[in-house]
Amino acid sequence: MAKVIGDGAHRYEVIEDWGTLPPGWSYGEVAAVGVDSRDNVFVFNRGAHPMMVFDREGRFLRSWGEGLFVRAHGIDVAPDDTLWCTDDGDHTVRHMTQDGRMLSQIGVPGEPAPYMSGDPFNRCTHTALSPEGDLYVSDGYGNARVHKYSPDGKLLFSWGGPGTKPGQFNIVHQVCCDEAGWVYIADRENHRIQVFDGRGRFETQWNNMHRPCGLCMTRGANPIAYIGESGPGLAVNAKVPGIGPRVSLWTLGGEHIASVGDATRETASQFMAPHGVAVDSRGDIYVGEVSRTSMRNKGVVVPPEQHVRCMQKLVKLG
Repeated sequence: MAKVIGDGAHRYEVIEDWGTLPPGWSYGEVAAVGVDSRDNVFVFNRGAHPMMVFDREGRFLRSWGEGLFVRAHGIDVAPDDTLWCTDDGDHTVRHMTQDGRMLSQIGVPGEPAPYMSGDPFNRCTHTALSPEGDLYVSDGYGNARVHKYSPDGKLLFSWGGPGTKPGQFNIVHQVCCDEAGWVYIADRENHRIQVFDGRGRFETQWNNMHRPCGLCMTRGANPIAYIGESGPGLAVNAKVPGIGPRVSLWTLGGEHIASVGDATRETASQFMAPHGVAVDSRGDIYVGEVSRTSMRNKGVVVPPEQHVRCMQKLVKLG
């Protein structure tokens, strides 16, 4: 029997371990997922083959990035279907074609900016394009800033700083931009999404979420934000119900619509550590998880040869 999660208009059939891999291959951990205009799915992962490409049915098409990426973290599919790939392991952002040819690079591989200096980059996490083609970079684990670049790669300005006040960040984990130019930041350890204008001026924030990691948005009328909440990060609260891990749906006005996969007192969550989310043209959700990292943080060490689920697809029903 198929597993179904969610309620009402937001019900999904779950396909666990989605994607047919070549024999002997594995994902490692899936840090990010992107979907192009043809519903091809790009799985940016921490295994031996960093970028794996599938059609929407999960049939393997190709891989690339071997020997290039140190630690996959973020992917953003541009309107022209090129890819912006963020590598927090070597502190770079790379603009790539769909077959793995590098078009440009920002940052010097292996040379991070000083910790919390505010200069780009120290373990950058993700990118987003504005409607005008400017590039926002969230930065990240060793910084607490958002950087804005012109389309030709010139640094225009940065904003942020460590802290909990509006406009400050505690692990600026993901950035997304809507069609009106508003900038949305997953401020992970402050448990919120912050919203800014294109000049980095704080507008509002969304609360009542737990460790938001993944963030993507639909376009057109009535857009929806999909947020991958990684849930508890410590052994002491690992089994607390009602705080994830889960995927939450919000309006861009900051209204919570639904949560899928959350734990209750009777059942475990469908997810372990949602880290990357993407949505295709039919409303199906692709969820990449960093399950091994999550388990290790909770004191559970899994041998490398043991399978751990890292990739799921939620097929929208109705």
